[in-house]
Amino acid sequence: MAKSILICDDAAFMRMMIKDILVKNGYNIAGEAENGLKAIEKYNETKPDLVMMDITMPEMDGIQALKKIKAHDPSANVIMCSAMGQQAMVIESIQSGAKDFIVKPFQADRVLEAVKKAVG
Repeated sequence: MAKSILICDDAAFMRMMIKDILVKNGYNIAGEAENGLKAIEKYNETKPDLVMMDITMPEMDGIQALKKIKAHDPSANVIMCSAMGQQAMVIESIQSGAKDFIVKPFQADRVLEAVKKAVG
């Protein structure tokens, strides 16, 4: 059965890019969220196998959302995504339980490598 993935990014075109890469490679999209609050809501509704989470988002950032999801479901698989130069945030997200980290702009093979590593 195909793995389901929740995509969380405040930029619609980034969600579309990620979705395109994943769907072409046989993954199901559990849903999309444009901020951390919506990400938590959608996670609880859809129980996806994996979350692709942007760090910088309005209302609640990805790291706060990651911490809340992990507190609610310690087995949650989350891959963080962010632009270059946010090393402190990368470290914080990994310490908070993220499985991996992808830098924007995305390269399809790097996205797929991270997804396969996180959920097989």
